[in-house]
Amino acid sequence: MCPALLPTAPPVVAVKGLTKRYGGVTVLDHVDLSVRWGEVRALLGENGAGKSTLIKVLSGVVRSDDGTVTLNGSDVEIHSAHAAQDLGIATLHQELAIVPGLSVAENIFLGQRKAQTFGVVRWGALRRGAELLLDSLGQSLDVRQDASLLSPVGKTMTAIARALSRDAKVLILDEPTAALTDQETAQLFAVMRRLKDRGVAIIYVSHRLEEVVQVCDTYTVLRNGQKVGEGDIADVTIPDLITTMAGRPVSTIFPAREGTHGGVLLRAVGLTGRRCRDVSFELREGEVLGIAGLAGSGRSEVVRLLAGAQHRRGGSIEVQGVDEASRAPVSIAGRHTIGRAQRRGITLVPQERRTDGLVPDTIERNINLTTLGRHTLGRVVMVPRRAREHAQQRHTDLAVRSRGIGQPVLRLSGGNQQKVVLAKFLALSPRILLLDEPTRGVDVGTKSEIYHLVRERAAQGAGVVVVSSELPELLGLCDRVLVMHEGRAVGTFDAATTTEDELLHACYGRTR
Repeated sequence: MCPALLPTAPPVVAVKGLTKRYGGVTVLDHVDLSVRWGEVRALLGENGAGKSTLIKVLSGVVRSDDGTVTLNGSDVEIHSAHAAQDLGIATLHQELAIVPGLSVAENIFLGQRKAQTFGVVRWGALRRGAELLLDSLGQSLDVRQDASLLSPVGKTMTAIARALSRDAKVLILDEPTAALTDQETAQLFAVMRRLKDRGVAIIYVSHRLEEVVQVCDTYTVLRNGQKVGEGDIADVTIPDLITTMAGRPVSTIFPAREGTHGGVLLRAVGLTGRRCRDVSFELREGEVLGIAGLAGSGRSEVVRLLAGAQHRRGGSIEVQGVDEASRAPVSIAGRHTIGRAQRRGITLVPQERRTDGLVPDTIERNINLTTLGRHTLGRVVMVPRRAREHAQQRHTDLAVRSRGIGQPVLRLSGGNQQKVVLAKFLALSPRILLLDEPTRGVDVGTKSEIYHLVRERAAQGAGVVVVSSELPELLGLCDRVLVMHEGRAVGTFDAATTTEDELLHACYGRTR
């Protein structure tokens, strides 16, 4: 009988009094946590709350200084990553351990001696075993394919199948939807429900609280290394979780809206691309305009068209004239490119920061990428001192938490990587700032910092457009929200007087 069906069964995994110190800093302070068979428990907290350290302890990457870990009621020592695997604890990190050049089947059984006879691999048996594991998840992949060529969700399914091949009893998912589309996220959630029905205990780490309340049964919140909250998901709201994580009321997360706006800064008329059709709207000085919509609605395409990142098939874009004396609107006709848009004061901060916003180099190099011409003599010779000073000032202005501007940017947390991306594009001093999912994958504290930064830019006279899949974010941050449905703008709403339910109905193309 599956232990999940036994009401008196002990938790499959539990930690008690877990403590970890680095020098004089306590990063885990007597933390308790337990997960039962077939339970999905959210592990929540801002960056630096202790989530990563707790995961590392359970994964055998670091040893705790105090406290105990039990599996199915028995104390265990997790002294290495191999020991964690042998005990049935599997961890899927944001950067999945997929080996390029090896097939899906080889990746699933990586490091195992299955389907071997006298050391000789029986390839047919290996592939059949991989297919059976994927089939148990409701997935169909070509197990002969190079796993590195899979979609993000395909790689995730391969990693989960690998965990099952090792008879995982506990599955730790660390920001598993960071690289997934909405449709792929739904696919992952369906697999998680299958695992739950099989009795697998899941620890789910995410900053996306809308997903947490959708897929998790229980939650534990850490703040400054201590457990500050836990309970059933059914008994809390997203604002409750935010308040517990941040240690302050949710009302303080969003800055106050400015009451007045200036003249029209940007006017789009009949904007048409591959997905969106005949989209028209205006953006005023000092205004924050949100764009909502389901995945595939054309919400991101709108800002890409405005920024010249995508070919415009029809419609017109007018921006307020650069000549401050005339203030006359200037039409952007002909071929609209990113460079041309930036010269008109339009800058896009892209959705995918790791692929479109950052290069694998230092913080300094990344911040200076958009302004290299300012740090040269005669536009030829780079002046290192100028570049360092500029990067350091931007680093300070955006409160990037790092070891210094010489640190590799990819070693930063998601929130601090996003700050570096913002620093790079804000160095252009845009009059029209376009933000596509600016807070995706960052913690509540960093979200609040970004919200205040957006409002500061608006207060200085810039117009800001924010595309987001998080409706509470749009209602809390923006002045108005434009809703896209199947490529068309179906309405514009006053954020101060509109409910989340009303926005959601509009996203689905329904009126109330």
